[in-house]
Amino acid sequence: MTKPIWIEAAINGPWGKERQPGIPITIPDIVADGIAAVEAGAAIVHLHVYDVETGRQRDDWELYAQAIEGIRAKVDAIVYPTIPILGSGYAGDMIGSGRYTHLEELAKRGLAEWGVLDPGSCNWTTFAGIPEGEPGFIYQNPGEHIREGMAVAQAHKIHPSYAIYEPGFTRLGAALAKAYPGLPTPIYRLMFSDAFAWGFPPRDWALDAHLRLLAEDAPDAPVMIAGLGVDLTGLIPAAVARGVHVRAGLEDAPFGCERSNAALVAETARLVEAAGGRVASLAEVRAELAAQDKQLSI
Repeated sequence: MTKPIWIEAAINGPWGKERQPGIPITIPDIVADGIAAVEAGAAIVHLHVYDVETGRQRDDWELYAQAIEGIRAKVDAIVYPTIPILGSGYAGDMIGSGRYTHLEELAKRGLAEWGVLDPGSCNWTTFAGIPEGEPGFIYQNPGEHIREGMAVAQAHKIHPSYAIYEPGFTRLGAALAKAYPGLPTPIYRLMFSDAFAWGFPPRDWALDAHLRLLAEDAPDAPVMIAGLGVDLTGLIPAAVARGVHVRAGLEDAPFGCERSNAALVAETARLVEAAGGRVASLAEVRAELAAQDKQLSI
């Protein structure tokens, strides 16, 4: 039987409109794009919220609640927030004392099933900017921040969505997951890029390298291909053949993409099916995670 392939829609991202003019910024636009992405085939929606006056990310739980509740009022989906990209000009204004305050507040209100939790730090520089002297920045996830997120996820039964920018993120994430009894199953979201000089390009061999490490450190864990400034369409057949899930949307797409989130998700669904896969329903996503959680508790 063909393994159902989850599709996640990452509908906006940290950049504001400077790199991706088509992303939704206002809450009504975020809600509309989230609903359209689910109707196009996504079971999961990942989003950022913003200060509309400045266009900068603003990790305020009340703004996230408005977006999540607005989407869920029309469609059933897993909808989850980001965290500030500490060290960058895209981080926005942190609300509260910690980077996971908003996630905990959402969880208390039954609005968070998943949460971004990035187990590692790395340099971010674009290939295009290197000849021009672009310094880039260090995306910072100090150990105490990671453990803050792990504790919130453990306490509130939130699935960590690990962004795996470098292979070491997998090793640290897997080791930490074992240190937090009762932590829900993490999702290993493998980050590829054509634009940034971190991680791997979107190639079959690179996916296989990630999977070989996961087979040692987190066997049977849910795995997803994703990225930033990247065209993942060529990697979808390899992902489907290996039972790996797929992310799509304007956060991940090459900068200046003129397509809508719904169109990107619909194309991804078509490519999954063309590769012999079957797009998962939300019920199937939740059932697979519940089975994983049960296995971890044995």
